[in-house]
Amino acid sequence: MPKYTLRFRAVNKDIFLNIKSGRKTVETRAASEKYRNIQSGDSVVLVCGKDRFQKKVKKAKIFTTVRSLLRSYNLKRIMPELNSEKNGKKNYINIRITKRKLKSLA
Repeated sequence: MPKYTLRFRAVNKDIFLNIKSGRKTVETRAASEKYRNIQSGDSVVLVCGKDRFQKKVKKAKIFTTVRSLLRSYNLKRIMPELNSEKNGKKNYINIRITKRKLKSLA
């Protein structure tokens, strides 16, 4: 099975730690060439600075819109710190990934 590396910048260490602790159970990435082929059962190594840990992908799906992503997953699983779909959409729009397909790694 392939192994992929998901890198987090130091400013996103909170996201990295939420995944590590299990508080955040769904990670999304733009379905670029780099992430498009991730499938269920693949291993991902999550890295932030010198910290790293490994997880197995339970489910991978490509979404064409943020709305379809949020219909499939509870916002708290994706962004545990947010409390509304509206805020979740704003967050995605601000980082400009709504025009690209989204890959969810549940």
